[in-house]
Amino acid sequence: MVMAAAAGLAAPTGAIAQDEIKIGEINSYSALPSFTEPYRKGWQLAVEEINAAGGIDGKKLVVISKDDNGKPADAVTAANELVASDKVVMLTGTFFSHIGLAVSDFAKQKKIFFLAAEPLTDAITMSKGNRYTFRLRPSNYMQAAMLAEEAAKLPAKRWATVAPNYEYGQSAVGVFKALLSKKRPDIQWVGEQWPPLGKIDAGPVVQALAATNPEAILNVEFGPDLVKFVREGNTRGLFKGKSVVSFLTGEPEYLDPLKDETPAGWIVTGYPWYDIKTPAHDKFLKAYQAKYNDYPRLGSVVGYSTMKAAAAILAKADSTDTDKLIAAAEGIKVGSPFGEITFRKIDHQSTLGAYVGKTAVKDGKGVMVDFVYRDGKDFLPSEADVAKERPKD
Repeated sequence: MVMAAAAGLAAPTGAIAQDEIKIGEINSYSALPSFTEPYRKGWQLAVEEINAAGGIDGKKLVVISKDDNGKPADAVTAANELVASDKVVMLTGTFFSHIGLAVSDFAKQKKIFFLAAEPLTDAITMSKGNRYTFRLRPSNYMQAAMLAEEAAKLPAKRWATVAPNYEYGQSAVGVFKALLSKKRPDIQWVGEQWPPLGKIDAGPVVQALAATNPEAILNVEFGPDLVKFVREGNTRGLFKGKSVVSFLTGEPEYLDPLKDETPAGWIVTGYPWYDIKTPAHDKFLKAYQAKYNDYPRLGSVVGYSTMKAAAAILAKADSTDTDKLIAAAEGIKVGSPFGEITFRKIDHQSTLGAYVGKTAVKDGKGVMVDFVYRDGKDFLPSEADVAKERPKD
């Protein structure tokens, strides 16, 4: 899948090409459309707004987008085509953590700027961070810190975990366990399940979790795997009388398919778009609904914010030179539907936050209630920890 976006039109060519700035975008459109399709709508809306406002210093922003099919090798091939053939000045996007890491490594090798939109693994800004890679979404560490703050208040002492067996799931479980155990040394970790990504056999997984007799469960499953896990858990009574803390489940992409099967009372990160009342979000919501006649998902916010950040970096740099883009991005402040965010200089992590609340069912649909916005700047890893773990450039 190859797409071009410039104010919603195909990219112009020929004589006016020098009046364009081309950036590359890579994502798992065919592998996880529930998130990436809203994400694409979000960045297309942003590109329209950017170009309607005069582009980047009068130059039209053109996005050339490719599908990585959920495969790191395809993502690297796409990145190479974008840089070598399409002559993009920047790479953006990716969803899955292992794919984000692959493109980050490519960016390091080829010395090209990469704005990672969605991958959550801590490695991308910590143990495998590099000067060419920046990340928009709040990391596993940040979301785990938000959730651990709430989990520590629960009386539960016996905890079990379930997560997809790849980089993101492993990273999320590891950091949550470390943060919660630090807050609550009395906690016991009594069991863990690692179903393969996209291939959960929910019956045996639920049975194995129940056998550990936990008082609380950490869930990191998402997408179709989450639906299967919840359905089987409801059927077998796994969640009855237990606390559940869950990454991402409050995002409409994953909450909507659960409908009236949504378990009540899970502590989640998510995006309650229907009840956020801030000027920045109201403006984004109105524009998104006017263009698509649909409500935004979290992917929409991420896609929109990614392109707005990319444009701000290009404008501040007043150049397409990679070193100048890096210098411009470090410490830059950018607007988003969640308010102003900053890309921290030491690790290139943005301060975009997340909403933390509880799941409930309303009118036959899953919703978030009792939520609060957690500003990412309050949940970043310490600069000392970053300095210890992040390689020196």
